[in-house]
Amino acid sequence: MPARSPEEVDALFEKALNAGNLEGLVALYEPDATLIPQPGQEAKGGDAIRQALAPLVEGKAQIDLKVERTVRSGEELAATYGVWTMKAGDQEISGKTIEVVRRQPDGTWLFVIDDPFARNS
Repeated sequence: MPARSPEEVDALFEKALNAGNLEGLVALYEPDATLIPQPGQEAKGGDAIRQALAPLVEGKAQIDLKVERTVRSGEELAATYGVWTMKAGDQEISGKTIEVVRRQPDGTWLFVIDDPFARNS
């Protein structure tokens, strides 16, 4: 199911990760998107994003992700600010995101930049 709003991209990310659906996660990103899997690292493009997210799926990570605010630039671009908590095994981490999403020609939205640690410092 494609995202029909900027906020829905995060909701679909949460759903796909919690279901262990790696391809569903990767499908939420534009082909040349950038994911910051850890501070100081960048995963650019579908293959790199798949590699960065695979350990989360393999570790059966579960995430609770909430969008706190959305800022739009026209009808085609938006930034979302969110908070998340992820559990994998006995570990729990949390963060504050900034994500840039773009409206596609078919009206759906995809990640352009996904930085889950952007507001942690």
